[in-house]
Amino acid sequence: MLSPFEWMIAKRYLWPGKGEAFIALVAGISVGVVMLSVAMLVIVMSVMNGFRAELLDKIVGLNGHAIVQAYGGRLENWEDVLARVKATPGVTDASPLIEQPLLTSFGGRVEAVFVRGQTDADIAALGEKVVLGDMRSLYQPSAQSGAGRVAIGMRLAQNIGARVGDTITIINPQGRTTPFGTSIRQIGYEVGAIFEVGIYDYDEKFVVLPIKDAQTLLLMGDSIGMIEVTVDDPDKVGQILAPVQKQLAGQAVISDWKTINSALFEALQVERVAMFFALSFMVLVAAFNILSSLVMLVRAKTRDIAIMRTMGATRRSLTKIFVTTGTTVGAIGTAAGLLLGAVVLYFREPIVDFIAFATGQEIWDPEVRFLSTLPSRTDPWEILGIVLLALTMSFLATLYPAFKAANTDPVQVLRYE
Repeated sequence: MLSPFEWMIAKRYLWPGKGEAFIALVAGISVGVVMLSVAMLVIVMSVMNGFRAELLDKIVGLNGHAIVQAYGGRLENWEDVLARVKATPGVTDASPLIEQPLLTSFGGRVEAVFVRGQTDADIAALGEKVVLGDMRSLYQPSAQSGAGRVAIGMRLAQNIGARVGDTITIINPQGRTTPFGTSIRQIGYEVGAIFEVGIYDYDEKFVVLPIKDAQTLLLMGDSIGMIEVTVDDPDKVGQILAPVQKQLAGQAVISDWKTINSALFEALQVERVAMFFALSFMVLVAAFNILSSLVMLVRAKTRDIAIMRTMGATRRSLTKIFVTTGTTVGAIGTAAGLLLGAVVLYFREPIVDFIAFATGQEIWDPEVRFLSTLPSRTDPWEILGIVLLALTMSFLATLYPAFKAANTDPVQVLRYE
């Protein structure tokens, strides 16, 4: 704790006088560097956390936490397997799924797509992602049209020029075998809904339809392609499904979200650690700025320090004064950095749009970043770590000038006064 005398001197040194404009400038630069370093750490770590969390949420929202896939791509006795998976402790939901790469055509345009056959409940769950149309129309029969209905991604609709109510053709190269060869299977489907998940590849490739229609299109009979599984703890999905994996050995393989997207999430984790390490050096630079400003302050206040020593001020008091001065500079910069980081994160989308407009370059390309918008998710523990890092480095930077001031010999300083 500081005594009233120590706190009074520390406050005076925090605001140098009119004749010490250069010291004030250096101290202001120190506050600015701390502010920028903390803000950059907060912004970058929040964006990278948001990117990972948003990507995981969207991928899991479509594919679940794990996939049970039969060897050969067809699961015949899937009802038994589904019941076995649902009965496993830790599994919250499981549903059949068919996914197959095919072709679709409309208006003379042909695109490669992924056809997804899902249950009515899973299709209804995508209702919140619908931009145009109604997901319920996929599994509610039409009185005016005998054709089945599908839902397509927003970017796929833009690429082929299809709208709600249009009929697209899905082409299955593996058609029926006839005496004249294999006939390509082409079936027309009415577009009942257009959705936007937010992941570029999904919005560009996915065509969703009821699982019965998918079985008919792919000539699968009553079999399915896979079972998607959702668990209560995504990080322990391997442990939860280990008993099922043993029961299905030789019949099916289980792939969890970590395995399916391992390259992507490992790259994100490595980039996250590397960015935190690199940006931490900005805090070190800020600490050196605090050190240099305090060294100049000690040199400028050498006569004052000598007078205080002759008046009875102890070395401990002088050490506390300069440590408080430097640490306060670091604390002000840290608080300002947190505020700046919060403001930038709040207005991140307009800032990205402005930079793209000013430079003429696409800053956030969905084709590269997977997500349509710039995400952000702040981790309170990471913010606490950043604050502690900045304050610790600021405190350490004050020790040398504080000890230098405390060891000032008043006799040597005042000899020629």
